[in-house]
Amino acid sequence: MITRSADRDALLLWLSSRAGLLTATLLGVTFHEYLGKWRQWDAGLFVTIAQHGYDGDPDQPLDPGLPAFFPGLPMVLRLVHLVVPDWTAAGMIVSLVAGAVAMMALARLAEYEGASGWIAVLALLVFPTAVFLALGYSESLFLAFAIPAWLAARQGRWPLAAALAAGASCVRITGLFLALALVVEFVTGKGGVRRAPWLLVPFLPLVAYSAFHYSRSGDWLAWKHAQEAGWGRQMVWPWESWTTTWNAAMGADDFAVAFRMEIAGAVLSVAVLIWLAVARRWSELVYTGLQAGALMTSAFYLSIPRSLLLWFPLWLAMARLATRRPWVIVVYAMVSGPLMVLNTVRFMSGAWAG
Repeated sequence: MITRSADRDALLLWLSSRAGLLTATLLGVTFHEYLGKWRQWDAGLFVTIAQHGYDGDPDQPLDPGLPAFFPGLPMVLRLVHLVVPDWTAAGMIVSLVAGAVAMMALARLAEYEGASGWIAVLALLVFPTAVFLALGYSESLFLAFAIPAWLAARQGRWPLAAALAAGASCVRITGLFLALALVVEFVTGKGGVRRAPWLLVPFLPLVAYSAFHYSRSGDWLAWKHAQEAGWGRQMVWPWESWTTTWNAAMGADDFAVAFRMEIAGAVLSVAVLIWLAVARRWSELVYTGLQAGALMTSAFYLSIPRSLLLWFPLWLAMARLATRRPWVIVVYAMVSGPLMVLNTVRFMSGAWAG
């Protein structure tokens, strides 16, 4: 049962966490310097696409990795930029608004599952890589579509679920995994034959995006090949990926810290997958398992801890557990919260943070 306080609690947690983050990170710098600290790594690439398209800045060398980023966030950035002159600020505003939608939807979904909504939201907000929900990355926007889509599916509102999932597919390739998971949810939940055609809708953005790049370069899988060209995400055997990452994590440089985070994220991912399998939550297992499989068969682990932000089944599981045993969320927040702050500092200093 969804209570009236679910939205209020989620919104209060989200906005208060944003205010705390702003206060903690704004001290001692000018506003211009502050925005510059948030335009690190992929945040700058999203801005490049929004400004110049997939050919990139004409004054810079061509970046072969740009097609890896789906057009949803750059399109929204262009719209917000009409009223917000600074591109970095525009990205942060998109994440602020989208994050509010996502947190309220997560609270509603948790309460629909019989857990406390605010616990699910808090668990997500203090996760070590939660910094990526605050800046111009695509995580918040994706969740703003994906979580309401899942809630709608659980409630049997399949046209709405399909439309929202299509929005998620415009933002990240993760929308493909969501679409496949919705098919499993439909079959196991007996959605009804007449509604089955709606399940095709979330796949359409991927087809359209692939066709767009085919018209540009003759490559239907440009987004996949861009991952390989830009980040070395060639597919290998899982043990090869583990070995490469483990060896990199044993180094003494700053990237070794990041690879240790990747290993920790992989271990947590496997634990969640085992739990979902034991609990027979098949549709959630498909959604998370496909993501884990894709990330753990790359040449090396990359962005596994950040991808866990998108694993709403994990935050639902945390909420169900901590609703019965409140001490769990207390211990979790005391351990994870400081790591989140530390990781935020790492990101703003230019280090890779997940």
